[in-house]
Amino acid sequence: MKIAIDPFMHRHLSLEELPKKVKELGYDWIELSPRGDFLEWFKAPRVFPERIKSFKRALNEADVGIASLLPMYRWASNDEIERKAAVKHWKRAIEIAVELEVGVMNSEFGRGPHPDKGSCYCCHTGSMIEACEDAWWRSMEELVPVFEREGITLHVEPHPEDWCETLQPALDIIRTVNSKSVKFLYCAPHTFYFGDDTKAMLREARDVLAHVHVGDTFNHKASSGLRYILNPPGTNARVHQHLNIGQGEVPWDEFFGTLAEIGFDGIMTACVFAWEDKADHSGTFMRSEMQRYIDKYWGAK
Repeated sequence: MKIAIDPFMHRHLSLEELPKKVKELGYDWIELSPRGDFLEWFKAPRVFPERIKSFKRALNEADVGIASLLPMYRWASNDEIERKAAVKHWKRAIEIAVELEVGVMNSEFGRGPHPDKGSCYCCHTGSMIEACEDAWWRSMEELVPVFEREGITLHVEPHPEDWCETLQPALDIIRTVNSKSVKFLYCAPHTFYFGDDTKAMLREARDVLAHVHVGDTFNHKASSGLRYILNPPGTNARVHQHLNIGQGEVPWDEFFGTLAEIGFDGIMTACVFAWEDKADHSGTFMRSEMQRYIDKYWGAK
């Protein structure tokens, strides 16, 4: 199992400084999410040979590896210009993964077009779900052969606001891709968008589960839907959090215990975004807590 951290809260550090900080926090692995000087959100990668060389040098000096690269592109946009640009950016990101000798990439199913180009940004309203899914399948037709050829595994997660934001149909869609190079990522902070039975959901995902994000959240459906109070009443805004373990309502013994039961041995990433003012403390706390549960359910080494 690879225990990684998404260093988004430390993105103010340069790429060269990042591996040393990750090591200080107790991690040997990074899940590198979008940042302006590398895989920028929705835009072409800001990557050139010297940047890769200096980053690899820093990784080697800190004895830290990249467990996964996380690009975010509009591969599910029903605007064909956007979708084609996303596929182009994905292909360049795959080349970068190969150059860095990274065997895993992960991402989300994706939202619709840029808000300037469509009437719906968050597809849960239903107005673009079919068009977004169709666009995603066209992108996968182009990209899956590239992943397979390059020996890279793609881990996909449903995300609130995506055209696919629930456990089902996400699992069946990944199974329908029918490639050993495409697997499922279970994000614990999205637990209550998936359902209410953590054990059953993880067991259902067993055959395609390769990656988990660890962060706590509140059950937004609890307390008669008033766990979060939004104004004005009836607003379409929906909330989810990425908190430290113990600050929300994810049933962690069920989560880790079921992962051990099904033999999970993939990537486990600390994925907390809520505490930039306490980023170091959050990182070390999460590493300690994750190890405590691993020792409890997989057995101390």
